[in-house]
Amino acid sequence: MQKYRSYVLPVAILLGFLFHGFSARIAFLVPWFLFAILLLNFVTVDLRRLRFSMLHFWLMLFQLVVSAGLYLSVRALSHNETLAQGFMMCALCPVASSVVVISSMLGADRMTTTAYTMLCNLVISVAAPLAFTVIGVHPELTFWQSFLMILRRITPTLALPFFTALALQLWAPKANDWLCRYKNVSFYLWAIALFMTLGRTIDYIFLQGRGNERVIVLGAIFSAVMCAVQFGFGKWLGHRYGDTVAGGQLLGQKNTAMGIWMSNTYLQPLSSVFLAFYIIWQNMFNSLQLWWHDRRVSS
Repeated sequence: MQKYRSYVLPVAILLGFLFHGFSARIAFLVPWFLFAILLLNFVTVDLRRLRFSMLHFWLMLFQLVVSAGLYLSVRALSHNETLAQGFMMCALCPVASSVVVISSMLGADRMTTTAYTMLCNLVISVAAPLAFTVIGVHPELTFWQSFLMILRRITPTLALPFFTALALQLWAPKANDWLCRYKNVSFYLWAIALFMTLGRTIDYIFLQGRGNERVIVLGAIFSAVMCAVQFGFGKWLGHRYGDTVAGGQLLGQKNTAMGIWMSNTYLQPLSSVFLAFYIIWQNMFNSLQLWWHDRRVSS
């Protein structure tokens, strides 16, 4: 099966495009798949030994500073709030909960990716409401209301598998070891979740595209640029700290479903088109990385 895995993501993208209506209707299952994916990855890591490093600090600083800088500069230059918010969300969007799946397959350290997944989602759950109270379209929502809404979205798919895995490691180590045997299944579960997420995203682009063709095109172009910049800078930064793959994936691979929800809830809804295209670019790049990696290993 390993020689075919680099084709799994392109197939998921193609099926999501062809059957976007169907996959959008079953996308409510995605959180359950994410729970299973994270649980299978968390049980393979000694969660009691998680530590944060300077790589995590610089990655987090990049997301916070660059997202604010992009919003202010694009808004000043273009006078277009939708474009400014779209750029901002491409940087501010938290790391994908399932980032450890691809990262580990490419050779990244599981401890590094798991620790940043927890850190980034918690920090963004605080930073995002602060930004939304200033620039959001719902000024009546307080920081605490926004914070609790975002926290409710994060908790089931991040905290619940984390504490389930921690409980297994502490009190049911045999069950934990049994689950470890099936860690590779998480990649295929992620492919199914990707099919549903992409289908919902493509369905959303079709719905938003009517009458907004210019913003759609700009979103497609600039999200590709942001994807390339973040993967590239992350790899450069990761190389300086001994884990090129982890740096690139942690900065470049985004939880676009979460970002789209935040954009639709707090910002100009059309700004979410940036992240809708971002999910396509990041998974095309992930497919290429898997292909290059498997080819290098087999040669």
